[in-house]
Amino acid sequence: MRHRKFGKTNEMVSILGFGCMRLPLLSGGNPSKIDEALAAKLIRYAIEEGVNYIDTAYPYHGTGMGYAGQSEPVLGKILRNGYRQRVKLATKLPSWLIKTRGDMDDFLNQQLKRLETEYIDFYLVHALNKGLWEKVKKAGILDFLDQAIRDGRIKYTGFSFHDIGEHFNQIVDDYDWSFCQIQYNYLDENYQAGRNGLKYAAKRGMGITIMEPLRGGKLAMNLPHQVISTFNRQDSKRTPAEWALSWLWNHPEVSTILSGMNTMEQLVENIKSANLAMENFFTNTDLTVIEDVKYIFKQRVKIDCTSCGYCMPCTYGVNIPECFEYYNNFQMFGREENYHRFLKPQQRASACTECGDCLALCPQSLPIPNFLKEVKDVFEIPKFMV
Repeated sequence: MRHRKFGKTNEMVSILGFGCMRLPLLSGGNPSKIDEALAAKLIRYAIEEGVNYIDTAYPYHGTGMGYAGQSEPVLGKILRNGYRQRVKLATKLPSWLIKTRGDMDDFLNQQLKRLETEYIDFYLVHALNKGLWEKVKKAGILDFLDQAIRDGRIKYTGFSFHDIGEHFNQIVDDYDWSFCQIQYNYLDENYQAGRNGLKYAAKRGMGITIMEPLRGGKLAMNLPHQVISTFNRQDSKRTPAEWALSWLWNHPEVSTILSGMNTMEQLVENIKSANLAMENFFTNTDLTVIEDVKYIFKQRVKIDCTSCGYCMPCTYGVNIPECFEYYNNFQMFGREENYHRFLKPQQRASACTECGDCLALCPQSLPIPNFLKEVKDVFEIPKFMV
């Protein structure tokens, strides 16, 4: 397994990290019912093969973002018998649940117990956006992070990011972070932090962890036949997953990539890919293939929304950028599971009253109410209702 220096920390981390948000489940599909035997087999095999970056979070494998999930305590069990000492453990403070300075200590202390460890190597403030960052700053997050480092409960501080790019640099500049976690893949070069954020964080000496390298598996399975044909025209014969991961490893700024591997086949394939990957190892032909694939996908995008957020907040509560993102995902991949999962009824396209307030605010001059009708027609019919 290849390792890279994790920014200014000087720690060496495996370029493939094990993400514990999508561990294998027992029959029935309840996200809180982890197949602990299989999860242990996968994670310990990964560690034996040199994977040393293990990532989890407070709500993973739970019943909702407001509740403690099962990922942390199950991982604590798996890392018994000496495995904890062989890995760099990352988990996250649930920023949206923070109300007071004391809450931060309470959550961290709970997490240490749940993970059966005396310290967290890489502790992230979870899912930051501009509003949450301002909220936790007022509650004393900077003092908390400094204190937790001083008393040894955490070694390094970072944050995961979910907002438009212009807010990323502000959060980077507000604290002496060691690392960050961003969504990045060959289709998301300009999404959220994007390429500019990747470069900015690297310039500041931060380690960079990549999440959603396969867009939740969408870049690995059931791809359009034009995409498969484009990949297959190359002698390298990489799988779609290997193309996506290798494109990321080609970036020298990327420290590690998180993959939620829940089968042995996925794990073995990703380890094999990681063993071959290096910085700047893509040829010009390889890069052209990726550009051709991106073009095929982008030809399927129906709404040219950049998620700038200028149309928000909607007077009636519609989450316009999210509605458009799910619609475009459906057009590109032929499936979309998260529209009803993550959008509340008042945030969905059907809540639009066609008031027109958003029209003057959109820099792209998009006919937003008309597009929302299309989203409603696609998703809010019986076969998509959940």
